[in-house]
Amino acid sequence: MSMFVSKRAAAVAPSHASVYQEAILPKVSRTFALTIPQLPPALREAVANAYLLCRIADTIEDEPTLSIEEKGFYENAFVDAVTGRTDPRPFADELGPKLSEATSASERELLLQLPLVLEITHSLNPNQRAAIVDCLRVMSHGMHDFQRVVGLQGLATLRDMDRYCYCVAGVVGEMLTRMLIDFEPSLAPQSKLLMRLAVSFGQGLQMTNILKDQWEDRSHGVCWLPQDVFARRGVQLQELRPGEQDDNYAKAMIELIGVAHSHLCRAVEYTLIVPARHAGFRRFCLWSIGLAVLTLRNLQDRLDFSSGTQIKVSRTAVAQTMGLTRLTDRYDNGVRWLFAAAARKLPLTPLSPEWDEPRDPPFVRPRRVASYVNGIDANDARTL
Repeated sequence: MSMFVSKRAAAVAPSHASVYQEAILPKVSRTFALTIPQLPPALREAVANAYLLCRIADTIEDEPTLSIEEKGFYENAFVDAVTGRTDPRPFADELGPKLSEATSASERELLLQLPLVLEITHSLNPNQRAAIVDCLRVMSHGMHDFQRVVGLQGLATLRDMDRYCYCVAGVVGEMLTRMLIDFEPSLAPQSKLLMRLAVSFGQGLQMTNILKDQWEDRSHGVCWLPQDVFARRGVQLQELRPGEQDDNYAKAMIELIGVAHSHLCRAVEYTLIVPARHAGFRRFCLWSIGLAVLTLRNLQDRLDFSSGTQIKVSRTAVAQTMGLTRLTDRYDNGVRWLFAAAARKLPLTPLSPEWDEPRDPPFVRPRRVASYVNGIDANDARTL
């Protein structure tokens, strides 16, 4: 299979970087293949490129045959390739054959095509490139730190879950917000509020994925759920088995669904700060929010689920959400009404006051995040 992918990768002409990026996106993410095309043209290519690079970072961390040390080595090498400190071709050629069948053929192909993907990165403006580099550094180092401690016992506390969600999703929200403000400078006075809400946005989406994918994650030996929330109900995460959940498990899940719902409420407020004339950007946000709400509803209705496929949102529901959003995306009251109607039966768990504190950096960053951010060389993005 790896030989087939290598031949296929070699057949792509370098001059077709944009065509390749557009073609590979739906193969590695059906959701983003729907939402990214809604963005204004000035943002579309940059956001797609950023997503593909984040996907490569995910691929490295998710590859089961790589040791913790190897993952750390290749994450650092990946960032060096993105920043131009090293040649991406030898990096891709070395890592590609190490990826197992557990990594999809499309993800292996994407890694092998890193030099082609970086042609687009090189064409972006300095602010866009800097946002991508900063995101990848925090994401790569943060994910690696959590890989060292995660197991079937889960994360120690909800706050630790917050930090993990920041590393894999909140930081992406910050990156997209930097790109948004670069695209629409009139939003600069609200940058602190937008950045704070962006972290909540990412948290809501990632928490939804964690709740939905918990049994698939357990089959790979990991659990991203917070021990403290379940322990208060007498539930030990390490002892959980699919199909054997009890009422105490259900109560903990309801609390976490409520937390995710609270973050998605803030995601709506983030979206409505964007001027209505940028309806495409609003749709980009609202479609993701809508799919998350529908997933939480399915979770709440079937807390005894044993597989993510049992709570998957139907294509009909996705189409309805997209259609209704198109009718309301330019009207703030319409968006709020639609969200409230969709989420009306979901629990709502109040967030810690820290989520509203104007801190920089946000409290949810991992404990050692200063070493990641402060270690960024300002010349990295400029040398791309």
